[in-house]
Amino acid sequence: MSTWELFAVLLAGIGAGAINAVVGSGTLITFPTLVAFGVPPVSATISNAIGLVAGGVSGTWGYRRELEGQWPQLRWQIPASFLGAIVGCWLLLHLPETVFEAIVPALLVAALILVVAQPWIQKWVGHRSISPTGAGRPHLTAPRIAAMVAGTFAVGIYGGYFTAAQGIMLMAVLGVVVPDHLQRMNAAKNLLSLVVNVVAAVTYTLVAFDRIDWSAAGLIAVGSLLGGVVGARYGRRLSPRALRGVIVVVGLIGLWRLLA
Repeated sequence: MSTWELFAVLLAGIGAGAINAVVGSGTLITFPTLVAFGVPPVSATISNAIGLVAGGVSGTWGYRRELEGQWPQLRWQIPASFLGAIVGCWLLLHLPETVFEAIVPALLVAALILVVAQPWIQKWVGHRSISPTGAGRPHLTAPRIAAMVAGTFAVGIYGGYFTAAQGIMLMAVLGVVVPDHLQRMNAAKNLLSLVVNVVAAVTYTLVAFDRIDWSAAGLIAVGSLLGGVVGARYGRRLSPRALRGVIVVVGLIGLWRLLA
C-alpha cells in the first residue's frame, strides 16, 4: 500500500475504535477500507480482527464503571462468546475462501441494514431498559440464562467469522433477554466483543500467520486504541446520524469493491 493508503487505514482504525466503543460496527469502516486497497477479503478480516483488539481494550476500559455489578450475567456470557468465537474462526479458516467471498456481500448488506436500523433497535432497547441504579433488574431464571447464552454464542460465531456489526447484534440480544440501563448494556457489549476479537486474534496468529497483513493490523491497532479512548470519553456527544452516514458510505464502497 502507498503512504496515503496507509494513512487512510490509520484513520479508519481511529474511526472504528471510536464507533465500536459507542455503538459497534466499526469493522464496517476498516474492512471495506482494506478491501478497497487490494487486501484479499479473508486476509482483511483476519488483519482487521487482530488490529481491533487494542480498540476493544481501550473502549472496555473507558466503560469499566458501567461493568460493575454485571458479573452474574457476564460469567455466563463470557464463555459463550469465547466458544462462539472459536467456532467462527474455525469456519473462516476451514471453509473454502470462495465461500467467504460469496457470503460476505450478504453479511455486509445485513450489517449495513443493522446500522441503518440501529436507532430503532436502540430506542426499543431503551424502552425495555431499567434505571441506572439497577433497581428492578430482571432475575436470571434458567430459561433466561439459556436464551442469553444461546444468543451470545450465536453472535460469537458471527463475530469470529466476520465481526461487522456484532456489537449491534449483542445490544439486541441483551435488550431482549436481560434489559438493563443502556450504558451498562453498552459496557457489556464492549467486553464481549473484546473477548471475541482476542480469541480471533490469537487463533489467527497461531494458525494463519502468513495470511495476516501486519502493516494494516498494526495501523488499525494504533488507530483503534486512540479511537477507543476518544469514543469512550466523547462518543456520546457525536451525532449518531453522521456516524451512521459514514459507516454506510464506506460499507457501500467496500461492497462495490467486493462485487467488482
